[in-house]
Amino acid sequence: MIDDMDDDSGGDPPCWAHLFEDRAGLGATDDVLGELIRQLADGVVVADTDGMIVFWNAAAERIFGWPAASAVGASLDLIIPERQRRAHWDGYRKVMQTGQTRYSSDVLRVPSLHSDGERRSIAFTVTLLTDAVGAVTGIAAVVRDETQRWSEEQELRRRLIELGGLPDAT
Repeated sequence: MIDDMDDDSGGDPPCWAHLFEDRAGLGATDDVLGELIRQLADGVVVADTDGMIVFWNAAAERIFGWPAASAVGASLDLIIPERQRRAHWDGYRKVMQTGQTRYSSDVLRVPSLHSDGERRSIAFTVTLLTDAVGAVTGIAAVVRDETQRWSEEQELRRRLIELGGLPDAT
């Protein structure tokens, strides 16, 4: 479990400011960084090593439809479609054991589950969270809803197939 997180209000961000030096004198304080994380337009979801959600910002509420009070304390299964769960958990366990993921720099695009039961398309990167000795304590994902972009690409693909510009993949 990740320490220093107050999940009473849906997850106050952890105190990360001490991890950064304020080299530019911009005032990167706990309060400033906490407000940034809460107000980002992209979703921020933090989970512990067991895949239990410990932080969920306002954008995650918008993207997935679940209020933070319902998401915090729940399994990531809340947002993972049934069909993808086995692959997700196999990968998640491997990352927690090895402390390595390619998705800290590569964007992962996958389907997700909205609270209304509908599937959405999301893109995200992750950051592994570690303790003082380097052991993985959890993972933070920065998530963007790409459902509209995905739908537009599918429509363009359909139109190109109709015009004979692409082979039909079905």
